[in-house]
Amino acid sequence: MKYIYAISLCLVYELCGQARVPNFSAKNAFNELIKQCEFGPRDPGSEGHKKALEYYLTIFNKTADTTFVQEFDDIMPRTRKKVKMSNVIAQFNPKNSKQIMISAHWDTRPWAENSSTIMRKNQPIIGANDGASGVAVILELAKIMKKNPPPIGVSLVLFDAEDYGTSADSWSYAKGSQFFAQNIPINYPMYAINLDMIADREPEFYIERYSYQQNPALVLELWELADSLNLDTFKKQAKYTIFDDHVPLYQMAGIPAIDIIDFDFPNEKTNYHHTHQDIVQNCSPKGLGEVGTLMLNHIYNIK
Repeated sequence: MKYIYAISLCLVYELCGQARVPNFSAKNAFNELIKQCEFGPRDPGSEGHKKALEYYLTIFNKTADTTFVQEFDDIMPRTRKKVKMSNVIAQFNPKNSKQIMISAHWDTRPWAENSSTIMRKNQPIIGANDGASGVAVILELAKIMKKNPPPIGVSLVLFDAEDYGTSADSWSYAKGSQFFAQNIPINYPMYAINLDMIADREPEFYIERYSYQQNPALVLELWELADSLNLDTFKKQAKYTIFDDHVPLYQMAGIPAIDIIDFDFPNEKTNYHHTHQDIVQNCSPKGLGEVGTLMLNHIYNIK
């Protein structure tokens, strides 16, 4: 009986010798995705943008040890109007000597240049996948870490103003992470993991090339961990080269950041990126669940 009990304890703790890892709820994360989309488009200056910010602060104020907003102003490229932007930071165990950062952008595209309907190209998108998905995982992580304090310091960061750039100029994107990188408001993290476009119906997470250049050891560690956890959405092949929030973090602040992203939304033949088909109906919980599970297994096993 003692032998059976010992085996059962190992199962509870997932693997003997490893820390106990909380379960990640893909369903809860998907509900957070839906909730954000109910606010409507969340492009800077919009009513949906204001409501979403209030919602994030409500969640983080209930869960994190420290929550604050990093504000900055920027000029909208099409209207030339000055708009207030807000990066949101929620810290867990902020005094720990080991600190990591997990981020996502929370704003949505103010226009839909890839729309098949000419009359709608200048209308903002809902951004269920490109905007709400990474945030959905982060909100669920916050709730889990409230109940299960992490063994290290974790800063959850929501970047504003990632998605109103123009294709001709990569640095016109990711304004929130650029401001953050120039004005680091937290203890310097060992590295950062950015989450973007992780909720489509056919999730596949290939290795993004900037990520491998910036922090190859972390990329290999996470994809190996995904393999050991049987997370079949993670593919050990390089496929994309994408300018995302992880690039300014590394190039401007020296934070070795990586990106977990599925840019084929939902596949190579069809892509809803920057269209009005970026909606809840074209998303699913699976990618959220696998990415969230990977994040928890990584966080709670850092020595």
